[in-house]
Amino acid sequence: MAQVTPFTYRQGKSILHLLDVRCKFFIICLLSMSMLPAHFLACFFYGLILFFFFKNAGLNVLSTLNHIKYFILLLFFIFIARALTMKGDIIFSFYDLSITVQGLNEGFLVSFKFFLVMLTGVIFSSTTKPSSVKSAVQWFLKPVPFVPEKRVAIMISLALSFMPVILNQAREISEAQKARCADLQKNPVKKIIRLVLPLLKKTFLSADYLVLAMESRCYSDDRTDPEFTPSGKEFYFLAASVLLSLSLAWL
Repeated sequence: MAQVTPFTYRQGKSILHLLDVRCKFFIICLLSMSMLPAHFLACFFYGLILFFFFKNAGLNVLSTLNHIKYFILLLFFIFIARALTMKGDIIFSFYDLSITVQGLNEGFLVSFKFFLVMLTGVIFSSTTKPSSVKSAVQWFLKPVPFVPEKRVAIMISLALSFMPVILNQAREISEAQKARCADLQKNPVKKIIRLVLPLLKKTFLSADYLVLAMESRCYSDDRTDPEFTPSGKEFYFLAASVLLSLSLAWL
């Protein structure tokens, strides 16, 4: 049985569940771009807002952190890389490696921004149906000339749907390797390679099975256009997101 992950859609009646998917798409794009020049205070304020919607959507904080632990590990490496490569006031030096105050501040800020973007994506995935994502992408791309909006929409929808599948497969491979005492291997590079290679193989096989299933059901791009059901609160969310993006960009 597939395990529920933070990227899996969950039924609910929260504000974000009822919000029009086009509105959510626009807000995510706007806030993600506004995060680039943001300073720590603005990011911290945005994090508090995310935490509110995180709880409102019925998500568990500890469970989510456990599922994205490898992403957090990646953020740690980004933090270390920034701390070691940015010039400034040296705190600690070892041979040619130096940790600076500016590097620590910049590394923490960059890692924190990536973490907030990840949480934003988790909230979006858990409150939005993959079919709704497809409909929104198709709606946004329809006015763009020379772009097959229906095909691009189904590709993005399938990519989002594959996220929980890949996480489940990674968990199964990890448990199978632990049952064979693979966790006794201390070399982190070998451990990653032994996890990634079979994971890639299973992912490509799953993609092939999906293509065969779609072809056997005579799937085509000529399908009925989607219908949207706005909740009536989209204007307030759009206005608040614009104000928040300006705050992120200027504070």
